[in-house]
Amino acid sequence: MQGETANPLIPVRMLNEFVYCPRLAYLMWVQGEFEHNEYTVEGKLKHRRVDEGGGVLPESSEAVETIHACSVSLCSEELGITAKMDLVEGEGNVVKPVDYKRGKRPHVAGGLYDPEKVQLCAQGLLLREHGYTCEEGALYFVGSRERVPVAFDQSLKDLTLESIRQFGFVASAGEIPPPLEDSPKCPRCSLMGICLPDEVRFLSGPGVEPRPIIPSDEKGLPLYVQSPRAYVRKDGDRLVIEEEKTAVGHARFNETSQVVLFGSSMLSTPALHECMRREIPVTYLSYGGWFLGHSIGTGHRNVETRTHQYRASFDSGMCVRLARRLVAGKIANCRTMLRRNVREENSVSDELLVGLQSDLKHALRAVALEELLGIEGSSASRYYRRFPDMLKKEDGEGLCFDFETRNRRPPKDPVNAMLSFAYSMLAREWTITLAAVGLDPYRGFYHQPRFGRPALALDMMEPFRPLVADSTVITAINNGEVKPDDFISAAGSCNLTDKGRKRFIGAFERRMNHEVTHPIFKYKISYRRLLEVQARLLIRFLAGEIPAYPTFVTR
Repeated sequence: MQGETANPLIPVRMLNEFVYCPRLAYLMWVQGEFEHNEYTVEGKLKHRRVDEGGGVLPESSEAVETIHACSVSLCSEELGITAKMDLVEGEGNVVKPVDYKRGKRPHVAGGLYDPEKVQLCAQGLLLREHGYTCEEGALYFVGSRERVPVAFDQSLKDLTLESIRQFGFVASAGEIPPPLEDSPKCPRCSLMGICLPDEVRFLSGPGVEPRPIIPSDEKGLPLYVQSPRAYVRKDGDRLVIEEEKTAVGHARFNETSQVVLFGSSMLSTPALHECMRREIPVTYLSYGGWFLGHSIGTGHRNVETRTHQYRASFDSGMCVRLARRLVAGKIANCRTMLRRNVREENSVSDELLVGLQSDLKHALRAVALEELLGIEGSSASRYYRRFPDMLKKEDGEGLCFDFETRNRRPPKDPVNAMLSFAYSMLAREWTITLAAVGLDPYRGFYHQPRFGRPALALDMMEPFRPLVADSTVITAINNGEVKPDDFISAAGSCNLTDKGRKRFIGAFERRMNHEVTHPIFKYKISYRRLLEVQARLLIRFLAGEIPAYPTFVTR
């Protein structure tokens, strides 16, 4: 049995990936990473017919003249591999595997590429291990409808066995192979946004400027459900929102990136199950907008990433090293926000800018987390003191928003209510992003674990508080998207009304979809996609692939 072996059996399709790119194979098999693109989806569709077979080879070939079996599964502990073969055909004891490929036959030296030949040869070795005579196989290219024979000569067998040995060694060593260097393979790879080959090379030493990340297919938009009487149920490929058994809206699953439920709004079990199958997170907020938690499917399988995270989180030196960059990034972005948005009649004084710059330098030299907390508090005091100067004083109706100082739990005025809500939404976005890439949102470096708070999400959002949350508040006020009458005050607290919150959520989503130029890599990317890139760069830093975590600091 596979579970009784010292090392798991290598899937033959992963052997193909290893010969193509060792890093890709490691990400997919060892770390459990995968992302579809147009090529993988096309390949999956082309394989549908043979995958429906579930064939079994006869135990006795003497009683069968012709063999034609689809989707045959075999394994060998001796070889250390396992395979699900598209097609096995032959007569009597002589068989050959046929492997289906989505594209057209390549016209290259040698006739075929090594990864495909090694995959096919490994299938042939498995068949021989199970008592069959197998000296050749064939590759069938669906795109050109050509069948190309492949002879299993000694050189191909040696390459296949050596590839199995090398992949087993790399996998058991637990160290991810380096990325390919400026390879034409990378832009077509579905895992480019996970692997970050150019970014890792660029940050590890002098190199060419990274190629732009090709955004993954849009996974839709968040579905926000605010009404306390709302009930969300599954109807075919749609989510239907009902109030008092009357449908008031719907959203297709394939157009929904996450479901956000406020207060006592409910989601049916079949709808929740479908969201889990499709990896659509369901997040829960209090009626006032406080982030309570989220539901996902089985979760990310990348244990290695969490191992790196936990190990680093118990290293006080590493915690301070990361926290310094995060706090310094926040201070730098606060300084930029003031320079950009303070109105001319209240221009930012040199004294304030110098003070924030001094805080930034002190943050980068801090030797303890307690010292960083003091520096962050000092810079926040400077920043919020001038925050009102970034707000429009009045609109055409003479209405205005007053802001004296930051207060929370509960917020006591409209501006603080919006700031708290925006920070809660940003924490939710980071929690979902970190969980999606395989990190534990609750084990942080700067914010230490306490009462189940998402410490790492709070860490990672520090540089983005001014750029995303504060910017949303400033835009919503200055553009007149929210008015003073969009708030309700009671018992010393202030909160948005349903209508006001709906408009504010719209402003927040626009900000998340806003494109910025990355200051290090120079390509344009949306804030929503940027969160994922930064999370994956943190993984690369924790794994020791890059010397420092590159905090996002805008100019």
